[in-house]
Amino acid sequence: MQIYSVGGYVRDTLLSKRGTPVTPGDRDWVVVGETPEAMLARGYQPVGGDFPVFLHPRTHEEYALARTERKTAPGYHGFVFHAAPDVTLEEDLRRRDLTINAIAMDREGNLTDPWGGVRDLERGILRHVSEAFAEDPVRILRTARFAARFPGFSVAPETMALMRSMVEAGEADALVAERVLAEFVKGLATPVPCRMLDVLEACGLWERLFHDVRLSAPVRARIHRACRAGCSTSMRLALLACALPDGAAAKGFLARMRASADAQGLASILGGAVDAIASVGTPEEVSLLFRRADALRRTDRMREILFAREHAILPAPGAAPTVKLERALEAWISVDAGAIAKATANPREIPARVLAAREAAVASVWTD
Repeated sequence: MQIYSVGGYVRDTLLSKRGTPVTPGDRDWVVVGETPEAMLARGYQPVGGDFPVFLHPRTHEEYALARTERKTAPGYHGFVFHAAPDVTLEEDLRRRDLTINAIAMDREGNLTDPWGGVRDLERGILRHVSEAFAEDPVRILRTARFAARFPGFSVAPETMALMRSMVEAGEADALVAERVLAEFVKGLATPVPCRMLDVLEACGLWERLFHDVRLSAPVRARIHRACRAGCSTSMRLALLACALPDGAAAKGFLARMRASADAQGLASILGGAVDAIASVGTPEEVSLLFRRADALRRTDRMREILFAREHAILPAPGAAPTVKLERALEAWISVDAGAIAKATANPREIPARVLAAREAAVASVWTD
């Protein structure tokens, strides 16, 4: 069999040799000149649905037959694939998105680079391989994500122009929420996530998809700091949603994106309240925050918010230090509601007395 390693593994291997701090991930293999029947006869296990992909009988790595594709309908799934022994390696590489992802390497380390990917790696350029790029709107998101992952790279002018034309032609309207979310999650985990947002704004896709979300300088700064501090993906998404005016709108934005319930919950608390969380400084404000965030039942989430306040949202001048809020949280959850209930004759008074005890516990922290 003619077997080649392709895609991200080859790209990252070449980048690491040039000193870029990346670690090559799992290998993707392409097999040229074979049939599905021959792969089965060799013991490979089929896993592909739309096109033939097989698992190696021992390593369980994925091996895909070389293939071409033809656009038949809008969107990510609107393709017909052709995999046959006469499909060449160059034809398989031509259908890929960017030249830096269209390099193949054989088992001896020899490269096949028909589309100039090595040159673009050396020059730091994200360039589409061919006009087939325009057939899949997910490639706009991937290009933006790579711009964030490799902040020293720039998008080739002709690629940016092609992405703009795709957006203007409505091709990107076929994007499904799950695919958008998957690329956003990866992009928000990169060293410079705002580079992804920059590219999406420059090509018009952000406005097309999220015209109600304004990427202001404070929003960008919070996302950047959240990335550097190691905030969770849910928190990064919630901080992005905080560009909206209130919690309901922020939660709705992430719901449309099919984000996790954790991300939506954080957005509902942070939306429209980031400045208030940053400036909280009195026991009354702290108690109100704890009640709004359901800090008793969702203590871990409240701790995550306080972590983000310290590292991404940043306390306002004159506000209480986050360490003081952390002590207040411990005081809030340490109140023995059961003991209060036992000592209260009228059951209707229990909620008010428990709340008063929690507020008093928070106030006591302020006087320490």
